[in-house]
Amino acid sequence: MPDDRRGRGWRILLPVTTSVTAVLADAIVIAALAAAVWSLVMLFLPRPVGKTYLLGTAALIELAVLVLVVAALIALAGPHGHLQVGVFVGYLVALALILPAAVAWSLAEPSRWGVGVLLVALLVIPVMIVRLDQIWSPHG
Repeated sequence: MPDDRRGRGWRILLPVTTSVTAVLADAIVIAALAAAVWSLVMLFLPRPVGKTYLLGTAALIELAVLVLVVAALIALAGPHGHLQVGVFVGYLVALALILPAAVAWSLAEPSRWGVGVLLVALLVIPVMIVRLDQIWSPHG
């Protein structure tokens, strides 16, 4: 009997606890895109930008990303014969490191372009989550 939880798009990332994982993946994507919109607004403000709110949001997103990474690593213990494990783990590592690296770079850059670095990282996170689902799916 085929597993109908896989291959239905990015909404269900992993079969660990599919409803929790799907909700978490959706929440990360929505939060990252909302923070990206806010960082775009901050990027074009004519005054110096305060990054406190954006950095707090990035910390919450990173916490959710780490939970998703742990769930993905747990899922690797199950059956995954179709999976390219090295590629999947590489995406997990990159997903976990992209936002902390962007935050560090943003803090080191006092100009408004520090927010631009966060903008790029916040746009990369949803793309990586979608790609993780494609890699996990037996049809992707």
